[in-house]
Amino acid sequence: MSLVIFGQPDDGVIQMAYVVENIQQAIDQWAKKLKVGPWFLIEHFSGVEPLYRGQPSNADCALAMSFAGHMNIELIQQYNDAPSVYRETIDRRGYGFHHWGLGTRNFERDVEQYRAGGYELGFFAKVPTGGRVAYMDTTAHLPGMVELIEVNPGFEFAFGNFYRATIGWDGKEPVRSFM
Repeated sequence: MSLVIFGQPDDGVIQMAYVVENIQQAIDQWAKKLKVGPWFLIEHFSGVEPLYRGQPSNADCALAMSFAGHMNIELIQQYNDAPSVYRETIDRRGYGFHHWGLGTRNFERDVEQYRAGGYELGFFAKVPTGGRVAYMDTTAHLPGMVELIEVNPGFEFAFGNFYRATIGWDGKEPVRSFM
């Protein structure tokens, strides 16, 4: 089953992500002030075999995802001071917008296209949906990074469930388990 809400992968931005100081407070603000929810939370995330700028990473983060209409919103809180793409942004300009997520069914090709364009791979990891993510450092030309998100059946299942939960959300259970 294809996730129709995204159109075709490679069509553009499917996600906007923000680094936040306190994920519980951020979820509460998005839910109460913007009516975005419910949020699907991973309390501790580092990814599988994570690499930060080519070196093993031990950044410990919380991730929360929801949808605002058809746009996936991700909130990220880093708990520790380990070097990371999130810590870079916080140290450089504080909390707020971090990256756009682009869905791709041709992960290796797209990573190589960004590298050929002069963009460094800032972060790589395998993720709970069975896919991979690659953060390409586009900050020299854009106000954030680009995250390439591998679209596969696990991604479509998880994100489809997140999206369906937001339709007609009544404000109850604003925080739910990720998977």
